[in-house]
Amino acid sequence: MHVLVDAVVLLGTAVLGAALARRLGVLAPILLIVLGLALSFVPGFPDVRLDPELVLVGILPPLLYVAALETSVPAFRYNLRPILLLAIGLVVATAFTVGFVLHALLPDVPFAACVALGAVVAPPDAVAATAVARRIGLPRRIVTILEGESLINDASALVLLRVSIAAMAGTAVTVGEIAVEVARDAGGGVLIGAIAAVLIGRVHRAIKDPLLDNALSLLTPLGVALIAELLHASGIVAVVVAGLALGHRLPVLLSAASRLQMHAFWRLVNFLLEGLVFLLVGLQLREIVRDIDTEPVTATVVTVAVLVAVLAIRFVWVYPATYVARLVPRIRRRDPPPPARVPTLVAWAGMRGVVTLAAALALPMSLAGGAPYPRGLFIWIAFTVIVVTVVIQGASLPVVARRLRLEPDDPTQDALVEAEVQNHAGRAARERLDARADGAPAGVVERLRGLVDERTNTAWERIGGGDRETPSAAYRRLRQEMIAAERDVFRTARDEGRIPEEVLARTLRDLDLEESLLRERTP
Repeated sequence: MHVLVDAVVLLGTAVLGAALARRLGVLAPILLIVLGLALSFVPGFPDVRLDPELVLVGILPPLLYVAALETSVPAFRYNLRPILLLAIGLVVATAFTVGFVLHALLPDVPFAACVALGAVVAPPDAVAATAVARRIGLPRRIVTILEGESLINDASALVLLRVSIAAMAGTAVTVGEIAVEVARDAGGGVLIGAIAAVLIGRVHRAIKDPLLDNALSLLTPLGVALIAELLHASGIVAVVVAGLALGHRLPVLLSAASRLQMHAFWRLVNFLLEGLVFLLVGLQLREIVRDIDTEPVTATVVTVAVLVAVLAIRFVWVYPATYVARLVPRIRRRDPPPPARVPTLVAWAGMRGVVTLAAALALPMSLAGGAPYPRGLFIWIAFTVIVVTVVIQGASLPVVARRLRLEPDDPTQDALVEAEVQNHAGRAARERLDARADGAPAGVVERLRGLVDERTNTAWERIGGGDRETPSAAYRRLRQEMIAAERDVFRTARDEGRIPEEVLARTLRDLDLEESLLRERTP
């Protein structure tokens, strides 16, 4: 019962914190971390110590999976070069930069342990990147690069961390062994994710019940991650590969009812897990402060130095990574250099998250031979990097984007492209109707033709409606009023006993679906 009470209190606090963040216009990850920091010192509030395995195998896979499902595979493939330069190149550069800085300040600590901490603080967080980038309306390509980086960099950081921990244990690590480790982790993860995507896709295609589709979708990231870890491959890579492959094929794998239900289901799961993750990060403060095993002045100096190194190396890396590759004429023709404000924003968007804390908590208790090292200080540094990057960088990112004059993608251009494609879609729909309309009542055929024309006209109206109410907007407004009136009549009939509850439920479901569609199309 005690565990259940704690779970309800934590989820309730996360939901209230997210609601308060929306009311105040603050990014939810920022407010939830601050709330967790404050609540960690409140007597009687649930004292939850993060389990690294639970985070890496139980919480992170669903979050990465839903992010991968929503990622555009063509956009991901087009931006693969900058994504890999950030997700692999920058992770390695950050790990060794932090390692050198830390070893210079704490020469008694082995270099392998210092690099291990560098690997811990290297990867920006997928949840933070998605939550912040989408919330403030950054240009679509920047969002794709940041999300792509955060989907892959956890795997590269954890591989480097495993190698560093092996070196900390006194094992001589050769280049060949590192190559084998990377191939097993990354290559195995890709293979397992691809196989899982094929098998799960076939099961989805055979399922006709939306509830079973949702159940399978929930089990997919957890099952794929567990199988990959049991086979000593990267569960993160496997989940991301499976999510990208399945997300790209969802329109042909799932029925319309399954897709609608799955979208709503994953929005809820994502909302709850995101809130819970950032709240739990903040709640670790009391235990982490208690476990610091270094005198305060040294701890402060080392923490500030590592934090500066983490922030600085991202800027040092991002600018050359953006422009040096474009010195190659073929790449420059295909992808012209962006203005300097683009890499500036990418460099500033380096929020860390729960993976950094989970990896820090997974650090070994001692070095080879049982020799101690400042593990408590390392965990404190990782925690500080998370809080500072999420609170300061996350809070200032909207201001930085405005100062850099980085406008979101032009909605008019999006509407124009949509209208052009809708025009072709309408032509295809009319041709299919003409081919299959034999024997159908003329009134039904004309009604369907009118529906296609209405959708096409609505798409073109969104391009330049101006301030006046367009016919489609008037239709949505009036139809919503009509639906409200219909709903009242059916509810009154149920209350008076003229219709059973089942009839009301069926009718409300149809009206709710129509109203949700109207609201979705509202610009």
